[in-house]
Amino acid sequence: MQYRKLGNTDAKVSVLGFGAMRLPTINDEKNNINKNEATKLLDYAIKNGINYIDTAYPYHGNDFTKEGESERFLGKYFSNSFKNNKFQREDIYIATKMPSWLIKTENDMEKIFNRQLELLQTDYLDFYLIHSVKKDIWNPLKDLNVLKFLDKLKDENKARYIGFSFHDSFDFFIEVLDDYNWDITQTQMNYLDVDFQSGLDGLRYADALGLGNIIMEPLRGGKLANNIPSDIQAIWNSYDEKRTPAQWAFKYLYNMREVDLVLSGMNTMEQLKENIAIANNSLANTMSAQEKELIKEVAKEYKSKKGNDCNGCGYCMPCPQGVMIPDCFKEYNQSYIFNEHEQTKHHYNLVLNNNQKASNCINCGLCVKLCTQQINIPEELKKVKKLFED
Repeated sequence: MQYRKLGNTDAKVSVLGFGAMRLPTINDEKNNINKNEATKLLDYAIKNGINYIDTAYPYHGNDFTKEGESERFLGKYFSNSFKNNKFQREDIYIATKMPSWLIKTENDMEKIFNRQLELLQTDYLDFYLIHSVKKDIWNPLKDLNVLKFLDKLKDENKARYIGFSFHDSFDFFIEVLDDYNWDITQTQMNYLDVDFQSGLDGLRYADALGLGNIIMEPLRGGKLANNIPSDIQAIWNSYDEKRTPAQWAFKYLYNMREVDLVLSGMNTMEQLKENIAIANNSLANTMSAQEKELIKEVAKEYKSKKGNDCNGCGYCMPCPQGVMIPDCFKEYNQSYIFNEHEQTKHHYNLVLNNNQKASNCINCGLCVKLCTQQINIPEELKKVKKLFED
């Protein structure tokens, strides 16, 4: 296993982290973790050098407003492992997240954090992150003195390092970075998302500040590894050295010096073994110019399947009616890129509330004047509505 120093922290982390969001389940029930299979995966992962375990309050639950089963399962797993001397507490880094959308009072922070310690059966966390930071969540949190609460956690040695996971624009990413003396950030990155949300520029900016960079969605929820379109596979096959699509996706990330750790939600032994094998040979700055061009060609081919030319810049925002235009178009384009209309429809209705959906557009046209891609946004939103809401 390869290890990298996580920003300016003292943590030396495995380049592959274990994401406990997609553990194997029984009968496809999210809140019914297959404990035997999940235990085998974690045993193998830690035995083979993975030392960063990532979870969150709602993982493996049916409702993101309630605690899930991931933290509870991991707490029991860690406790049993320590008792049986499989490994010790100092051998691993435990990371979990504050459910930002559930914090309505200052007391909620303390209450939920203590519950998370209880579920994970630990006295302290190595990493504690604010989950899913977005503009509509972040400013109310600051009003509730979240920064003071984070300082308190560090002062009391209940959380060694503090960070946040992010889902908003690059400009807002810079704002959040300036708000606190963060240790780490967790952002979405893969070869399709270089300009999405904080993107590559955010990755480099955080690195320049000395923050540790943790990457999520390296395979876009598995879409870059499974059910590959024939035209995309033909491009991969054109390279002399044969690699799986997953190998290419991870190699792209590990090649970047700014990337410290890549999270993967592995739920089969086959996935785990493949990802560990890739991580064992994951040195930075080892990718050839020809390999980089091949990945650019694949990304270009994927993006050619988009429904429209939205690049997520956000200049069209804010919409007077509250429509989250970039998010609507992101789901719409992803639906066409991966030819997964039903699955994307489900995600669209999960991540956007009714006031943010395309159907709220009243065709005022203000956004059209601001669009850098000259998209007729109201007309495109009608297509989004037809695909996802009608």
